[in-house]
Amino acid sequence: MRIKFQVVAFDAADLTRESRFWAGVLGGEVQEDDDWHMVIVDGTPRVGVQLAPDHTPPEWPDGPTEQQVHLDLWVEDFAEAHEQVMALGAKVLKPAGGNTTGDDFQVYADPAGHPFCLCWLVAEQRR
Repeated sequence: MRIKFQVVAFDAADLTRESRFWAGVLGGEVQEDDDWHMVIVDGTPRVGVQLAPDHTPPEWPDGPTEQQVHLDLWVEDFAEAHEQVMALGAKVLKPAGGNTTGDDFQVYADPAGHPFCLCWLVAEQRR
């Protein structure tokens, strides 16, 4: 089997807000259809957003509506990435652990409440 594209699809009550958020994070553009938006990055589909009018955001990490899937986004400059996702409408769910070696991560929610992580190698942030 050959996979042509790998696309993560998110449910959301507000297609426009959710798809614009991920287009902003990934540096892409949104192709809109009635109840489906596709985020295209460098000509390749990356993230889909499906209309779900009754969407209930997950409550990370162990709420009544648990996390079902999340993205780990490995970034070169955490401070810059943090500012960008916050400006796009993210919310911090769990601050970074403050690791002094190895890797670290901070957990966020996108506008529809889907958790995702910004991850980085600690040594790279000191340069």
